[in-house]
Amino acid sequence: MIVWTTRAKKDLDKIIRFNSELFGSEKAKEIAHTIERSTDILTSQNQNFTEIGAVDENFSHLKYTYRKLIIHHCKITYREGKNYIYIVRVFDTRQHPGKNK
Repeated sequence: MIVWTTRAKKDLDKIIRFNSELFGSEKAKEIAHTIERSTDILTSQNQNFTEIGAVDENFSHLKYTYRKLIIHHCKITYREGKNYIYIVRVFDTRQHPGKNK
């Protein structure tokens, strides 16, 4: 099961607002939906895809191992817990990298 943290949800809201200004609200919602659905592969019943993403070095100083998926212009950072996969950040890569901490 996938759990989106409060921070990740706020990040996604920012991405929706940003893309609404660029492409309009319908396209922004479509992009957000694509981002959300892209995480479904992490809980595939047929195979273990939890380590499909590369290790996210921006989070290497933390206790857990964090991995990343790249979808559109967004980096989705997640970690595997005992019972859940936590989506912890969604970062639009067109932003300054220092904001991704």
